[in-house]
Parts: sequence; C-alpha cells; structure tokens
Amino acid sequence: MQDIGKSCIIDGMKNFFDKIITQNVCIALAVGLCLFGILKYIDYRVEFNFKQIDTEKNILSERVATLEKLIKGTQSNLSDVLQQEQEKNNSLANQVNEVTNTVGALSKLSKTDPELLKKYSKVYFLNEHYIPISLSDVDAGFRSAKSNNYQIHSNVLPYLEKMITAGNTDGVALLVQSAYRSFGTQSILKSNYKVIYGAGTANSFSADQGYSEHQLGTAIDFTTLKTSGALEGFDKTPEFKWLTENAYKYGFVISYPAGNKYYKYEPWHWRFVGVALATYLHDNNMYFYDLDQRLIDNYLANIFD
Repeated sequence: MQDIGKSCIIDGMKNFFDKIITQNVCIALAVGLCLFGILKYIDYRVEFNFKQIDTEKNILSERVATLEKLIKGTQSNLSDVLQQEQEKNNSLANQVNEVTNTVGALSKLSKTDPELLKKYSKVYFLNEHYIPISLSDVDAGFRSAKSNNYQIHSNVLPYLEKMITAGNTDGVALLVQSAYRSFGTQSILKSNYKVIYGAGTANSFSADQGYSEHQLGTAIDFTTLKTSGALEGFDKTPEFKWLTENAYKYGFVISYPAGNKYYKYEPWHWRFVGVALATYLHDNNMYFYDLDQRLIDNYLANIFD
C-alpha cells in the first residue's frame, strides 16, 4: 500500500511539474514570439526609416543640384549681362575718345597752316603773298658765315636747335646755310642761276618761285666747315651721315634723295615734317614724295607734337 501511495504521490508531482513546465514553455514561447515580433517590427521600422531617409536625401540632393544649376545659370546670365554692359561702356568710352580726339584734331587743324605738308616741288604752288605765320632767327652759332637766309618757321626752331645741339654732342657740326626764302627772293635766286648755269641746268636743281619748300619756312640747306661752307660734297661728311641716322628723331627728312624725279640729288636739303611722319618714313625706308598727299595730310594736325 505504501508503495502504491508513494507511486501516486510521485505521479501527481510529476504531472504537476509537467504542467508547470508546459506552462513555462508556453510562456517562454509566447515571450520569445513577442520578442521576435518586436525585433522584426523594430528592424522593419529601422529599415523603413533608413529608406525614408535615403529617399529624402535623394530628394534633397536633387533639389541641391537644381539649385546649383539655377545659381550657375544665374551667375552665367549675370556674367553675360555684366560683360555686355562692360562692352557697351567700353564702346561708349571709345566713341567718346574718338569724338574727343576728332574734336582735338579738328581744333589743331584749324590752328595749323594747311600748306606745311604739301608737295610743293613742281606739284603745289605758293603764291607771292604766302608768308609763314611766324618766323624766328636761327642762332648765330648755328649759322654758316655765308648764310643770308637764316630765318625759320618759329614752331620749327626748337626742333632745329635740339637737332644741331644733339649733333654737336655726337661730334658733328651742322650749320644752316639757307632757310626761309620769300617768293621774291626765290625768283631772284632762280634768275641768277639761269644766267650762270642756263635755264636747263638751273631747272634741274632750283625750284621756280612758288614751288620752293623754302618759302614754307620749314626747309633747311645744311653745310659744315668740312666743306668750307659749300653745299657740294656735303654727302661725304660725317654731318650728312649723322643726319641720315638721326634727323627723323627731330622731325626732319631729306626732300631730294638720289634718284628722285623732281630735282637733282640734294643731300644738304632737309625739310621739317614733324616727328610722327618723319619716323614713319624712316621706319618704312620711304621718302616724303613717295607718299600720297592724302596720307601725308593725316599727319598735319600733329606736326608740332
């Protein structure tokens, strides 16, 4: 009996513990399932949130890119507008400068003798009433002892003095033999030459009155003590060589080089045409009478600059 009762007790306890275990397992399973569900939900929400963040990030990136394009486009448009305005301003400034320069040139031209750059040797004619607006005496130290015509256009005198002084510094001694000659003086001179040399010979080296550059007051016949004050032989002197290399710096050019079609070769005869034109002729290895008169006239306004 005792064994039966003991067995019953044991079975009862076993059943009791089995129930408890079963209940605990169920609870554990329920808890585990709940935890698993919570974890899955959390994982879902995290993944959803990340996807949403990525989506919003992409949207923001697109908006940023759109804004950058808009900004760049605006900058480009602004740059184009600014450049166009700058070009307009530059164009306007250039037009103003051109007008100013034109007005200045016209003002200079209105005050400048239009005869000063004309081709007078057998081309243009100066009448007997023409006299330079102002004449000044060449300093006695710059004149040949044989010089009788030593006046020169007053605006040319400073250039002549600078040139002769520069030559003296370089060891050459230029002397003025003849400068301004009036219509009447040229007429008398030409008549004397015709008597001495004959008309044909005189015409080859001496201009008729009204056609001489000397009447302008801007032409000079140079000589030197090395030729005893004579004109012939001047081209063999250091003074002539110096003139060919430097006279343009002071606005002077040789009028009748070798081979010219107007008069015989006159290495002593030089004419003031202004530094700009003289420099142009020197740089291009040209002579005054090689140029078209219309091109020469462009330099008139600046002849004394």
